[in-house]
Amino acid sequence: MALAAAIIGYSKTALGGLGVVAVAIFATVLPARESTAAILMILIVGDVIACWHYRRDPDWGLIRRLLPAVIPGLLLGTLFLRVVSDDTLRRWIGAVLLVLLGLQLWVKWRARDTPPTTHRHPGAAIAAGSAMGFTTMTANAAGPVMTLYLSAAGIDKRRFVGTSAWFFLIVNLTKVPFSIGLGLLHPVDAVRALALAPFVLLGGLLGYATVRRISQRGFDVAVLLASALAAAALLLT
Repeated sequence: MALAAAIIGYSKTALGGLGVVAVAIFATVLPARESTAAILMILIVGDVIACWHYRRDPDWGLIRRLLPAVIPGLLLGTLFLRVVSDDTLRRWIGAVLLVLLGLQLWVKWRARDTPPTTHRHPGAAIAAGSAMGFTTMTANAAGPVMTLYLSAAGIDKRRFVGTSAWFFLIVNLTKVPFSIGLGLLHPVDAVRALALAPFVLLGGLLGYATVRRISQRGFDVAVLLASALAAAALLLT
């Protein structure tokens, strides 16, 4: 759990897609449904740390574009949690992420000499927001989807991480009542999150240092590789 907490901290301040690796670790330590709520509280700790580091960097225009579609995704994810097994759902999400990654690489290859515009289409924001609502509710796996969307937006690395941090702080706080309603979230989860907070902070500081030192091109490549690793982690858990 300490390792997973450090990975969460690192993912929140550097490479968002890696957070799903922590999800996979928690799913091996705790029962799958229990791990969903347990890791949610730790994610919120990581969100707060990341938002402090990147408090001046979010692109609120992108956040406002995505948020309206998140609630339908959360509702659909809540319904699916009641009827679909976690293992089947996690592997399905991993497969979808691999498809999205392939599409993103294809778009980048086709548009190497033109500025990215796909993210500006209203349909792209609706699809991405709904997908993030669904995947975050069912498997805390929205990080790679956000990574792919922001990668398509072509924004610089600090704005990339800052936008992701503030978006997920809002979304994860919104998920709390849904998790309570499903009977998954308990006081012990908050206590565990506080105990693991130092490891989240350590990972967050390492991630922040990474973003400061890595080049923009290296960052772009790293976030796509993190998405691929995250998808593999979901498929193999």
